[in-house]
Amino acid sequence: MLDAIITIIILIAVGLGAGTLGSMVGVGGGIIMVPALTFMAFPPAQIASTSLFAVTSTSVSSTIEYSRQKRIDYRLGIEMAAFAIPGAVLGAFLSDYLSAESFKLYFGILLMLTGIYVLYKNSILKEGAASKRSIALRAAVFTATFGAGIISSLFGVGGGIIFVPAMLLVLGMTMQRAAPTSQLTLMMTSLAGVFTHAFLGHPDYLQAIALSAGAFVGAQIGARVSRDAKELLLQRLLGLVLIGVAAKFIFDWLTTQ
Repeated sequence: MLDAIITIIILIAVGLGAGTLGSMVGVGGGIIMVPALTFMAFPPAQIASTSLFAVTSTSVSSTIEYSRQKRIDYRLGIEMAAFAIPGAVLGAFLSDYLSAESFKLYFGILLMLTGIYVLYKNSILKEGAASKRSIALRAAVFTATFGAGIISSLFGVGGGIIFVPAMLLVLGMTMQRAAPTSQLTLMMTSLAGVFTHAFLGHPDYLQAIALSAGAFVGAQIGARVSRDAKELLLQRLLGLVLIGVAAKFIFDWLTTQ
């Protein structure tokens, strides 16, 4: 009984920290919750589904706050969700049948490169480049969004780790608009993933509620703090988070070899 109570307290604390950071950078907090749940030795399908519950809580909470601040691009968020939701449903089913070990390596490399690019975006992008957005580039964003939906449900990390970089680097949005819009897309995508995982019987609902409670409060804190945060600070924070998660995925793959 005591162990169960301690587990619940730890999950609330993890959710609080993950929700705060996730809301600030638009990634849903799953990138923090999944490694924590892995460390607590939960089974992979349970990790993905439990984390995704909390990601949903974070995104609902922060979307409400960002909506009040009028910082969401609703049209873009809904367009991206239309491509991400089918991927989220597919990802939940794949979590039952596919090993994610090899994918962790490739995904880790992709995140590492993206994190470095985001960190040095201002130096790499030429002046005025953000204004040249072709139809082909937008198509690439929506294709990546479908993949982000799969990743969201397969790992429980939320698709924000793809949504935000795509908005920043391809569509030329600022972090002040990309993070809130990502949360709207993430909310709709993660809801689809949660319902699919629930249908498949993956979640531990008590753990999911504890993690979600902390994440919901953290999301409110993160959304309010980000309003006054500097653009460059948020950009660097996102880059460092992506690199940290990449290192975790690559390390996990190496330990299985």
